[in-house]
Amino acid sequence: MEQISRTWWLVLIRGIVAIIFGILALIWPGITIYVLVIFFGAYAIVSGIFALFAAFGHGVQSKAWLIISGILGILAGIVAFVWPGITTLALLYVIAFWAIFTGIAEIVAGIRARAVIENEWMMIVGGILSAIFGVLLIIWPASGALALIWLIAIFAIIYGIVMIVLSFRFKKLAPQT
Repeated sequence: MEQISRTWWLVLIRGIVAIIFGILALIWPGITIYVLVIFFGAYAIVSGIFALFAAFGHGVQSKAWLIISGILGILAGIVAFVWPGITTLALLYVIAFWAIFTGIAEIVAGIRARAVIENEWMMIVGGILSAIFGVLLIIWPASGALALIWLIAIFAIIYGIVMIVLSFRFKKLAPQT
């Protein structure tokens, strides 16, 4: 824990960058998806770089995952800059198919959970909504892309807030000098 607490500020910066990314996406909703892809690319590269820096201050178990996360973030950012059109469509379809498959998995899990838990219908309804969302993205990619901007922006802001709170919790763990 002490190693994580020493790099609390990296988590803070990741949170701030996520919030800035989310706010910019909300402020300029009329700007094309191209700009969002550029924002995403910049965020992915910055986040990847900070994940790599953080990896060298952590224990062996989390180090590999932070390195992988950092490299993937940097690569995703580069792809977004080099092929913004393909990135936009690919990102949309990845999210669509992810929503469909996770929706189906939640429906199956909800049905199987009937014997174990109550209110499993909530998991089933969540799965249905996720699958419908994915299908709608495939049917109407342009409308889905605009809606996706808002969802990504809101996610980035919430994620950023969580990272900032987490960074201050890590800071409290730091040894006082």
